[in-house]
Amino acid sequence: MRTWEANIRNVEPYVPGEQPKGADLIKLNTNENPYPPSPSVEKALKELDYDQFRKYPDPKASDLVHVLSEYYGVGNDEVFVGVGSDDVIAMAFMTFFNSELPILFPDVSYSFYKVWAELFGIPYKTPVLQEDFTIRKEDYYKANGGIIFSNPNAPTGVLLPLDEVEAIIAHNQNSVVIIDEAYIDFGGESAVKLTRKYENLLVVQTFSKSRSLAGMRIGYAIGHPDLIRSIHDVKYSYNSYTMNMPSLILGREAVKDDNYFKECLDKIIKTREEAKKRLKDLGFSFPDSKANFIFAAHKEIKAEDIYKALREAHIFVRYFNLPRLDNYLRITIGTEEEMKQLFDFLEAFLSN
Repeated sequence: MRTWEANIRNVEPYVPGEQPKGADLIKLNTNENPYPPSPSVEKALKELDYDQFRKYPDPKASDLVHVLSEYYGVGNDEVFVGVGSDDVIAMAFMTFFNSELPILFPDVSYSFYKVWAELFGIPYKTPVLQEDFTIRKEDYYKANGGIIFSNPNAPTGVLLPLDEVEAIIAHNQNSVVIIDEAYIDFGGESAVKLTRKYENLLVVQTFSKSRSLAGMRIGYAIGHPDLIRSIHDVKYSYNSYTMNMPSLILGREAVKDDNYFKECLDKIIKTREEAKKRLKDLGFSFPDSKANFIFAAHKEIKAEDIYKALREAHIFVRYFNLPRLDNYLRITIGTEEEMKQLFDFLEAFLSN
C-alpha cells in the first residue's frame, strides 16, 4: 500500500437507481413523477434572466423559504432548504446525531441512512421491521442518540399512522427525531403539524417526487427554530451557497401552483390503486403502498428473473439483491400508458 492510501476514508457508498438513456424505454425504477412540472415552472424557466447567473444565489434561499412557510403555516425560521432531501438529511445527521448512544432506524429502510451513519462515524442500530414490513413502535422506546425513519417507508411503501409516529416522538424527548416524508403526499398525513408540539421533531420533504422536480434537487426541513438555526450553522460551515438560482426560482413557482400539484397527485394515486388490482390478478402480493410505487413479489416467479426480463424489454424497475428484499420488485407508478405496457408485458411473460 502506498503511504497516502492509509489515510483514505473507505466507505461502502449508496447505490443510486439506474439512469438508462434513450427514448424507447419505460423508466419505473427511481420513483420520479411521470408528469412534467407545473406550467408555472415552465413559464418561469423561459423568463429566467441569464445575467443573474454570474452572481451568487441567495444563501438564505429567502424567497423559497417564504413560500414554503406560507404553504405549511409556519414561520420562516422554521424552514431549512437544501440540495434535495439527501443533502438536508446529511446535514441533519452531522448536526443532531452526535451522542455516544446509537441512532435508530429500521432494518428495511432508505439505504442512505446506514451510509451516512458510517461516513460520519455515528453508532446505529436497526430494529427489525415486522413480517408485514410495519414498524413496531415499542422498538423505539429505548435510550438512543436520535431516530430517523421514512414515512411512508422506502422501499416498501408502508405508512405508519400519525398517532403511532407521535407515540415514537413522545417517547423520545431527549433526542432528535427525523421523519423523512419524501412520499407523504401520495397518501399519508404529514407530521408537520406536530413540529409546534415537539421541539425535537424535524420533518423532511422533497420536490423530487410529488412536485416533479427531481432534476432541480430541492429538499427542505421543517422544525423548531432552534433546530433550524443549528442546521443552518452546520450548512454555513460546510457550503454557504448550496442552492443554485434556477432551483430557487423554479421551486418557488412549483409551490405556488397548488392546483396543478394536487391534480398530478390525484392521477398518480388513481393509477396506483388500479395497478394494485392488476398486480394481484397477475399473482403478485405486496404491502399496501401509500407512496408512488408498489413493492411486489410474485407467488411463483423469482423477482430477479422478472427484473431481467423487463430490462431486456426496456422496462426498468428496481431490484434489491439484499436479505429480506431479494424477492421483491419496486415498481414506480408511471403514466396510464406506461403502466399498460408494463402489464401487457407481464401478462405475456407470466403466461409462458
